[in-house]
Amino acid sequence: MIKKFIRKILGVKDQRNPTEPVVLGFEQHRIDPKLVSPNAIRLTQTLQEAGFKAFVVGGAVRDLLLGVKPKDFDIATDATPEQVKKLFRRAFIIGRRFQIVHVMFGQELLEVTTFRGAGSANAPKDEHGRVLRDNNFGPQHEDAARRDFTINAMYYDPATQTVLDYHGGIEDIRDKTLRIIGVPEARYREDPVRMLRVVRFAAKLGFTIEPTTRAPIPVMAPLIDNVPAARVFDEMLKLLLSGHALACLKELRSAGLHHGLLPLLDVVLEQPIGMKFVTLALESTDARVKAGKGVSPGFLFASLLWHQVLEKWTAYRAAGEAPIPALHLAADDVLETQTENLALQRRIATDMRDIWAMQPRFERRAGRAPYKLLENPRFRAGYDFLLLRCASGELDAELGEWWSAFYEAESGERERLVTQANARPAAGEKKKRAPRRGPRKNAGEGNANAGADTAAPAAAAAAPGPAQE
Repeated sequence: MIKKFIRKILGVKDQRNPTEPVVLGFEQHRIDPKLVSPNAIRLTQTLQEAGFKAFVVGGAVRDLLLGVKPKDFDIATDATPEQVKKLFRRAFIIGRRFQIVHVMFGQELLEVTTFRGAGSANAPKDEHGRVLRDNNFGPQHEDAARRDFTINAMYYDPATQTVLDYHGGIEDIRDKTLRIIGVPEARYREDPVRMLRVVRFAAKLGFTIEPTTRAPIPVMAPLIDNVPAARVFDEMLKLLLSGHALACLKELRSAGLHHGLLPLLDVVLEQPIGMKFVTLALESTDARVKAGKGVSPGFLFASLLWHQVLEKWTAYRAAGEAPIPALHLAADDVLETQTENLALQRRIATDMRDIWAMQPRFERRAGRAPYKLLENPRFRAGYDFLLLRCASGELDAELGEWWSAFYEAESGERERLVTQANARPAAGEKKKRAPRRGPRKNAGEGNANAGADTAAPAAAAAAPGPAQE
């Protein structure tokens, strides 16, 4: 009890021999075997029967200890990638930085890694100390020391139902604490993405980041700029699709890591409408993830970056651009910047552009325009985005309510809704006066802005619709 109290006060672990694990039996870890993938059991059994060690490892063990069924199962073994490949028909060696084996069982993919040895001093590094490539294999205790956090450094053997814990991970799980293995500054320098991972785990698991693990993050955050953009994007996508996206972004801001990732996030969240919009989008995403439903990355990033587009769209229109060309210019500006920062894939960027471009078309409800829009294969994504804009207060709620009614109605009711929409002025418009009987003075001198409101919807209707998801 006294040792535990001192450890909490000083933020240090009990001294232990890092080469000898604490072995936890079933009565101590209480992992439910039914939560373990049958294919993971089959894979470890095959390796063990061939004379190798094999364990479920990492996040899967962490989730099992928390009573949660893991989404993915990773396997660690003392077999080399070539030896693993020979044992399984559908096995593929991948990776240059760290060589791993993907083994397929039907639609399930299991990732197999060979125990990593202590980092070699000769391993290629960049000028900031980030390890570029290291395929040095070694004993299991060195593999445990190479893992990032104590809660991810445990090994589960389905055959004996034992857990091997080298760094006190079980204690940190019980204390709901995230602690990096080794010297935090050195570990973050080796791989700056670990700073994003600790934030994601803290938000997802509801854990507290141990003070010495957290302290260097604000100072070392710029090192993330040296990581390939594709890796940062993959980690950001995991963060946003974790089911705890809103908590993750708040933790990112708290840790000082959001700069360069979503650089205008502070500005957006400080604007009442922007904050409400982003909050609604992330809450919706989290709810879908928790319900096991799919989430479109294009829709998610379109939501996060919409207020950057909106700000630029307003600026271009104020400079004299017509509404539709102004929207496309705004989208180009934002996507160009964010593609550079986040390595947005072309498919995702196309989805974002399509969702944004569709928005003005919802404001035209005359004639066949609503029917054409309803037939668009990307209608649902654009419609959901419209509802977010209405719910946040950006647009009149009546527009979203009308489209909801039109979407759910039968053909006869749709005709009535279109007639009704055109019988009354749109939100914010004044009712048009009847034309005068006689000619007015200067009848040929029309207002310079005449026709702008009608030209915009016409251009919107002619714009190409979003591609199918």
